[in-house]
Amino acid sequence: MAQLVARIDDDLTARVDELVAEGVVDSRSDAVRRGLRTLIDQHRRRSTADAIIRGYRDQPQADEEVGWADEASTRMIAEEPW
Repeated sequence: MAQLVARIDDDLTARVDELVAEGVVDSRSDAVRRGLRTLIDQHRRRSTADAIIRGYRDQPQADEEVGWADEASTRMIAEEPW
C-alpha cells in the first residue's frame, strides 16, 4: 500500500479531528481516503456526464427517435381515471 504525505492547515486538521471524535471516520487517514475516493468518483461521474452531453450535441436525437415515448405517455395519462 502506498503512503501519501500532505500538509493541511490547522483549521482543516481540527475539522477532520472533529469527524474522528464524532465517529464519522475512524482516523485522519480514513478521512483522507474517503475524501480522495469521493473526489475520484465525482471526477469520473463528471467525465461520463460530459461525454454523454458531447454525444448528444454531436448527434442530437431526432423527433422520430423519441416521439414514441411522448405518444405512450400521452396515452397512459389519457387512460387514467382522474
